[in-house]
Formats: sequence, structure tokens, C-alpha cells
Amino acid sequence: MASSYEEYKIPEMPGKSSENVNLDATYLEVEDESIFNIQTHSTGPSGTIELTDDILKHAPSGNLFGLSQNTGMGWNPKDLLGPQFLILNSHGGVRSEDGSPIALGYHTGHWEIGLLVKRAAEEIKSLGGIPFAAHVSDPCDGRSQGTTAMFDSLAYRNDASLVMRRLARSLPTAEGVMGVATCDKSMPAMMMALSELKDMPTILVPGGVTLSPSDGEDAGKAQSVGIRYAHGEIAKEQAEEILCRTCATPGGGCQFLGTAATSQVVGEALGLSLPHSALSPSGFPVWMDLAKRSAKALHHLHRNKIHTSKILTPKAIHNAMITHAACGGSSNLIIHLAAITFHAGLERPNVQDWDRINRMVPRLVDVLPNGPTGHSTAQFFLAGGVPELMIQLRALDLLELDAITCTGETLGKNLEAWESSERRKRFREILWQQDQVNPDDVIHTKEQAAAKGMTSTLSFPCGNLAPEGSVIKSTSIDPSVLDKNGVYNLIGPARVFTTEREAVRAVKGLGSKKVSPGDVIVLHGRGPMGAGMEEVAQVALALKHLSWGKEVALLTDARFSGVSTGACVGHISPEALADGPIGKIKDNDLIEIKIDTSRLCGTIDFVGVNENKLSPEQALKTLEARAPNENLKPDVRLHADTHLWATLQNISGGTWGGAVYDSQKIIEVIKAGEKALKEKI
Repeated sequence: MASSYEEYKIPEMPGKSSENVNLDATYLEVEDESIFNIQTHSTGPSGTIELTDDILKHAPSGNLFGLSQNTGMGWNPKDLLGPQFLILNSHGGVRSEDGSPIALGYHTGHWEIGLLVKRAAEEIKSLGGIPFAAHVSDPCDGRSQGTTAMFDSLAYRNDASLVMRRLARSLPTAEGVMGVATCDKSMPAMMMALSELKDMPTILVPGGVTLSPSDGEDAGKAQSVGIRYAHGEIAKEQAEEILCRTCATPGGGCQFLGTAATSQVVGEALGLSLPHSALSPSGFPVWMDLAKRSAKALHHLHRNKIHTSKILTPKAIHNAMITHAACGGSSNLIIHLAAITFHAGLERPNVQDWDRINRMVPRLVDVLPNGPTGHSTAQFFLAGGVPELMIQLRALDLLELDAITCTGETLGKNLEAWESSERRKRFREILWQQDQVNPDDVIHTKEQAAAKGMTSTLSFPCGNLAPEGSVIKSTSIDPSVLDKNGVYNLIGPARVFTTEREAVRAVKGLGSKKVSPGDVIVLHGRGPMGAGMEEVAQVALALKHLSWGKEVALLTDARFSGVSTGACVGHISPEALADGPIGKIKDNDLIEIKIDTSRLCGTIDFVGVNENKLSPEQALKTLEARAPNENLKPDVRLHADTHLWATLQNISGGTWGGAVYDSQKIIEVIKAGEKALKEKI
């Protein structure tokens, strides 16, 4: 009988490779004979899918084919008709079963949350549901600092949220969505996505925090080792040890109230997360328990038809803003909360709203990067976290207690339950027993906070350099540079830079231009149009951790990392590349900065040239007559897609409006542009 090769005239392969064919170079060599154990058919899953006549007749073909996909992936065909729930998450990296890395993630914040997804999915299944999971990972803002990766940071948030929303809509059979996220961009993106899923139950599971090293520095201070080493303030061996130990456990966000931790706090304050969920130490039983409890809560929301629109209301936004101010949170949440509100279909808070809230609310939390002591986020969690802080805010009559939360109950009832809970009592006891930290020294009453000199969180300076506003975390200005009335006042010469790298080199003393005590660093052209509104944390961290840094101020149209502190004014509007006056400042111009940390008001003004002071009228005329800095232009390394983001978000209300995509406004502008072009032709 002829072989198939003979029958079909297929030439047999030579036994040996031709000398002209280099198999090694083309990766076609055979190293494992098992690769030839292969087939083209399989029996498929056993059993049948039990369907009703109505489903077969009327269900979309996609729904029916989806059942085939489910059994193909191994789900029991007898258990396919329960309610389906999607678990969106930001997991990154590949872990082995013992937790060791096979492929690293970008950061600890997303390294372990696959465990939360697994635990939540198991609970959903035990409750008769069918869990699905989809991953949208995220970059690390700490890893991005000082690199071109920061140009993509804020823009990425919009991209991630868009993909999350598309994934949710791409599973039309889902009857509820759980979001699991941790860090600077994934948490805001997830909240933006959940807020737009108005007509279904949703719940947010925060990914928690990493622990502080027993002997070392937190992740915020550790980011300044290069600058401190350059100034001889630490030795090389010390820097090496610090960097090795700063992330003391493999999972969770940073140990300070930066953007990641503040986003977790805000998510809980909005009612999207369960009480006492924000900032739990990653990998610990209490953290795993959160996934189980959240799955139960989502099941309850689904059964009782409590949808996102009942939770994300103006009252929820109010509570989030109040809690943000009371904890001393990151200024980046000004952008992110506006975006969440926009996607919820609510009116976005503006700078006047933030100013009103911060004047009304005292800071009550003593957690890094703010003082006076600077406890860790894990210690904040053990002290009672968000519900304990809200008990203090309730006493001040600052909260909307009838706001509905993801428990299905009001905020007021949640706080009553927390107040008498065993969890509260035992976690607070653990903080004292393990760390000898009194919980009341972490979360204060109004009177205790005032006695420690703790001031409200944010101020919004205006002036001839910021006609549309700016922001400073005034509570974190070093008290030693304030006068007896709590006022920061500096008149100093401008040291102008158009890139963060130049500014950092000057602070390190490595460039031709030096920065000295009494100077005002002006870093312009780094807003959305110039550099994607990057975080300029390197400069701010340097000023915090250098012995003389508190005597230098920073003005920029960029934004700051949540870990940033000191006399650093950001979000200056209009940005330099939108004809903002900040773009007209030259070296040696006199700049005056006044920040009243008690009354929460301030100004940033150009007041003279060289050492010659000008009257306010003369200063304004001088600025108006000037051309922008000749070196001012979009960073040549800014990618086209980030430039597109900058343009679209500017049309949509800019950074004060959440840096979102308002599709209606964008379409209107495009149509108007098309019409104008036609008329021009």
C-alpha cells in the first residue's frame, strides 16, 4: 500500500538538515520530542447543557455560543444558568504557586491581587453565581518618576478605564461587576468604570498596602536616595540597603497617603467599598477575608436590585471630599474625583467646591507623608481606618449619613455597626500591642489635631501667575518655615527650567545652574500639552529630604505625586503652553509666594525683575508685554497618543474637570472645525 507521501506526491523531508539551513538561527530545532504528540480533534466536554425552550428560541446566538465557551473552559455544564458576575482587576506579573516570581509585575500594588480575584470568584461560585475575570494591568508611577514613562501616566488612566468599560459591556450576560485594584491609575480608572455602570450592582475591592520595613525607609522617602547621595547626606551602602528593603512585603500599594492609598480611602468614602476595607495589609487573612465579604455584598446588591446609581449620588461625592480633606490626601484626587463624578453623570466639583470643603474640614489623620509623626497606612488601618475617621467627622456634623452604600445600608448605619464591632476593638488593641501606637494618635478629634498644630489639607492659591488657580498641600509645609500665624511667605529669585531632569540636576548641584536656599524653582511646560501633566515628584522629594530643601519653593504647571510635600505649588493654570503667564517667567525674576495655612488662602505672583520690585500694576503689564520663554515647547519625546489625550481632555474641561473625554463636546468641536474648514475653502 502506498504511503500518504507517495499517494499525494508529498516529498519526504530529508533526514538531515541541508548545510545551507541554519535551524538554530531560526529556532526550528527539536529539543523536546513531546511536541509531536498532537491531534486535531477531541471528544469535548462530557454531558449536556440543560436549556429551556424559551432560551433556545429567543436568546441571542452570542449568549448560546457563550455557553459553549464556558464548558470548553471546563465549567460544569450543569451549572451554567446562574447569574453571571464579572471581576475586573488590574493584576500584573506571573506568580508561581509559592508566590515567587516567574515574570515580575510593574509594582507590588498589582502583584498579589490575583489572589483576591480567586477568593472572590470562589465565593461567587459557592453562592450559585458564575464568575468571570478580566485583567487590565497598570504602570507604576514610582517606577515612572524621572523617565518618559511619566508622559503616559495620567493619559493611561483614561485608556484603562475605557478598556474596563468595554470589557464590562462585552459580557452582556453579566448581572454585576466587582472591581479589584490598588494603585495610582488603576484605582481611579476602576472607579470611573464602575461609576458608568449605573444600572447594575457593582462593588470595589481595594488591593491594600505593603508593609513598612522594620529597619529602613518608606517608599516615599526611599525615592530620594539618589539626590541625598549626590549631596553626601547618605553613603552608597546605606542607599543600597534602603532600596532593597523599602517594599517590605510583596503586595499592596505604598505605605503613605499618596494617590494609591488616597484613592482607596475615597473609594470607601464613596460607599463603593465595604466598611474598613481601604489600606488592609496585602496578603494577610484580613485582606483575603475582604474578597469573600465583598462577593457576598455583591450578591446581596444583585438580589435586592441596588444599582450603582443608588450609591454614587451627590451625597456620596460630598462624603468623599470631606473624608479626603480630613485624611490629608493626595491632590491628584482633585482630578480623579472629578472624573469619577463625570462618569457617574453628576456635576463635577470645581476648585471653589474643593476650597469650600478644605476650609470647612480639619485634617484629623497623622499619616505619611504628612506629620507631625507620620504613621504608615497599615497603622491607619489598624487604628480604624476610614470608618473610625468618619466617626470623628460625624461628631462634627460634616457627613451625609443617609447616603446608601454597597452594604445596602446607609453610611449612618454602617458607622453604628463599626462603633460596636469586635473588629474595631481588636484591631485598635493590636496597634498598641505590636507598635505601641495609640490609635487616637493616628486618628484625632478636632481638638487633638489642633493642639498638635495640624492644619487643613489643601489651599488653592491664585495671583498673576495662576489666574485660573493652582493647588498646594499646605498642611505639609514644614512648620519651621511658617511665621507665628501659620503663614508661609517667600520672595526669591526664579530658577527656570523646562524639564524635570534639568531641575533635578540643579538641585543635586550637578548642572551649570544651581539651586540655593531662598530660590523659587519654576518648572514650566510640563502640563498636559507639554509633557502629559507628568508628576514631578523627584524635585519635591528632594526638597523634602535635603536638609536645606525646606527653604526652596517650587512652582509648576505639572502635578505632584501624593507623597510630595513642602512649599510646592502645582496645577498652575493656565498651563505655560496654553499661554499661561507661568510660561513667561525668566531667571532672576522676583517671585512672591504667600500661603496662609490657617485661613487656607494664598497667592503666587511675579513681583519684580532681578532685585527691582514692581508695583502690582507694573508687574502685570510687564507680564502681558512679554513673550513666552523661547525654550518653551512640547517635549520632543511626548508621544502622539498622549498629545491627542491632552487635546481631547482640554476640550472636555481640562484637568480641573477631571481630564476626561466629554464625547459630546469633542464632537461639537470637530464638527465646528470641519464647518470652518469648508467655509475657508
